[in-house]
Amino acid sequence: MNSGRFMSGLAILLLSVVVCSAQPLSAEVLWQDFRLTYLNGSHYRLGDPNRQVLTIEHAAATSWGDSFFFFDHMKYANGQHSNYAELQPRFSLGKNGWQLKPGGLIKDVLLASHIEMSSQRTNLLYGVGLDLAVPGMKFTQLNFYRRNNEQLADNWQATLAWGAPFRISGQAFLYDGFIDWASGSIDQQTNFNWTSQFKWLASDMWQGKSQVWLGVEYVWWRHKFGVTDSPQLRSHENNVNFLLKWHF
Repeated sequence: MNSGRFMSGLAILLLSVVVCSAQPLSAEVLWQDFRLTYLNGSHYRLGDPNRQVLTIEHAAATSWGDSFFFFDHMKYANGQHSNYAELQPRFSLGKNGWQLKPGGLIKDVLLASHIEMSSQRTNLLYGVGLDLAVPGMKFTQLNFYRRNNEQLADNWQATLAWGAPFRISGQAFLYDGFIDWASGSIDQQTNFNWTSQFKWLASDMWQGKSQVWLGVEYVWWRHKFGVTDSPQLRSHENNVNFLLKWHF
């Protein structure tokens, strides 16, 4: 590991956290959402193909920007377990003095940071984010990052995230997800990940106060984790998971 690169990336991440916390007394939570998701799939690549995943998520919008956190606990068919987490705080320029012209495609510009955490490695990402005004969308975000990788050469990443609500025969549905594109480097392949969820709001059937969603998650990877796909090691993934999600 190149400790100099890691420490410089860590310093940038910490700086973004400090900036986001610069006005703690006036910081206000505009909204927040806790979610618990269960996934079950049988076509994972790079490891046991059969897995159950329990995910805890927290998303929030504040007076300084927004944040997203998730923690995955994975149980494999062979009985092994692993954990993975990501934290994504973003500092809004629009909420802190820089106002864009209303009515345009770009609603806000943000300083974006991102940390990926597992037992194998910690990767730090930093860059610029855009909130976009797209008709019919609950949200559309586009982030551009420099990746500071702990065990691999640094590279670049672009991430598009979206949420598209719609109704069919009076029933509420949501199609949301993200697309990650990461550039290649000397020791990893350019890779592409399209993960999306198609969900039905089942709790409308009993008028529950907490939202319960049923649906599927589809994952389409090319060169998963930057590992080159080959007959000896398949890293192209097409994976459909059963999904149960509870907002509480």
